[in-house]
Amino acid sequence: MSGENCLNGLKVLDLTQFEAGPSCTEALAWLGADVVKVENPGAGDPGRSSGRTNPNADALYFLQYNSNKRSVAINLKDPRGLQIVKDMAKNADVMIENFAPGAIERLGLSYDVVKAINPGIIFCQIKGFGTGSPYEKGLAFDMIAQACGGLMSITGEEGGPPCKPGATIGDTGTGMIMAISILGAYIRRQRTGQGEHLQLAMQDSILHYIRNAFTFMERTDGKPAPRAGSKTVGGGNPPIGVYPCKGGGPNDYVYIYTSAANPEHWTRLLKVMGREDLIGDKRYDTPAARTERREEVDAIVATWTIKHDKQSAMNLVSAATIPSGAVLDTRELADDKSFQDRKIRQTMQHPVVGEYVMSGWPVRFGGEPPPVGPAPLLGQHSSDVLADWLKMDRSAMDDLRGDNVIVDAAAETSNC
Repeated sequence: MSGENCLNGLKVLDLTQFEAGPSCTEALAWLGADVVKVENPGAGDPGRSSGRTNPNADALYFLQYNSNKRSVAINLKDPRGLQIVKDMAKNADVMIENFAPGAIERLGLSYDVVKAINPGIIFCQIKGFGTGSPYEKGLAFDMIAQACGGLMSITGEEGGPPCKPGATIGDTGTGMIMAISILGAYIRRQRTGQGEHLQLAMQDSILHYIRNAFTFMERTDGKPAPRAGSKTVGGGNPPIGVYPCKGGGPNDYVYIYTSAANPEHWTRLLKVMGREDLIGDKRYDTPAARTERREEVDAIVATWTIKHDKQSAMNLVSAATIPSGAVLDTRELADDKSFQDRKIRQTMQHPVVGEYVMSGWPVRFGGEPPPVGPAPLLGQHSSDVLADWLKMDRSAMDDLRGDNVIVDAAAETSNC
């Protein structure tokens, strides 16, 4: 049994855009929730055009964060459109938005308004900064959250400038925290009938993800956690880090990690490298000694790794039960057939974009991850959703359509 029916019956009214909000609702959709994405009839979610290469098709960026959802295009500036969303909120279990600070209130869809309509609703808001923060009214994207949340301060080479991690932790990392919080609130509501107001700031989420950096600060009399490049903050137990491998390409490296919890790792690694002559050598025999001579230790390891390609180095080190990983790039991962065989990456068929591949929910339910469907066209499900959620008849929909209060995908596509 896959995870597609886990949240069957959960109705999610999705007023999110870009990534932090959509990644949250996409996770719920993958697990079976009916996620209805409410969009502006003109351009829809701004993510649809972010990095677009074909002016007549949605950007691949949008497709990655909106699969398994339904889309309705509603003009919220028209009182009738606003009323439709309020009627949908009355029937929803969850409503979520990540507009700029104050925007949802100006639309007339604040928590107090929606709670009066549906006291049991789980009303969710994602912002850049939290209520009470000195930056509360500031706009934020992923990289702003990473900067202000401390993640950039601990990312990059020692002595170099702060760097942004490649993963969008400020966006999708925030979305995952909100998703699990929604599930917690939903389970509690099943027991008590009580709704909830969930508020999450992207900056606050980053603090959650760098807890280990704060422990370094506490251990060092309040000094800020430093940047450590590919090593662990605080140094760890050498050897730790990426080491160059044969090939000389930008990603021809292997990561080797010898754990302080397992002193045998160093001895095993010496045997793998054919350096049994160093076993018992007082210069390197303890973590403290290796830390003092970190550069020498790294040179010893690099002298061996450079003779092997990264896969061979990984296999040889891993075979000695030492944690090790080749640095794989996106091309290598995409070419690894096992990800598609295991349905971790799945092929989509989109009516406009055509075929594309995306990574889905990685958890397996009974041996299978949830199936992934393509992201919706703008307004693709306007009629179906209004009939399903509001029992609206065709005549009423025709009137709204004629006044451009709602728009269907066919009309949007014809304008491309």
